[in-house]
Amino acid sequence: MRFDHEQPIYLQIKKEICRRIARGDLVPGDKMLSLRDMALELQVNPNTVQRAYHELEAEGLLFTRRGQGTFVVEDEEKIIRLRERLARKSAQAFLAEADSLGLKKDDVLQLLGEVIQEEGF
Repeated sequence: MRFDHEQPIYLQIKKEICRRIARGDLVPGDKMLSLRDMALELQVNPNTVQRAYHELEAEGLLFTRRGQGTFVVEDEEKIIRLRERLARKSAQAFLAEADSLGLKKDDVLQLLGEVIQEEGF
């Protein structure tokens, strides 16, 4: 994982874990790497990973079983809401950029239609 020095690393880790959950790379009930193992993998301080995990627990996306580890939430509805929230944020960012380029609603719809066809989405 490459880190952007414009944003705190723990937030970037948190966002990446959210993306992995939303994509299904991490499924409900999956055991997360330990704080130390994740820190080693990402080459960051374990406290940084702990902060990301803690925030994800506060949001209900991860939970800890004492003595067993940290796990992905088992509530499928939460994961669906996460996926929708991330998609909505991406759509809003796209629309803001399109607006800054002077595109109008019809232009955006046409562009999206073309890209969808080209990408086979």
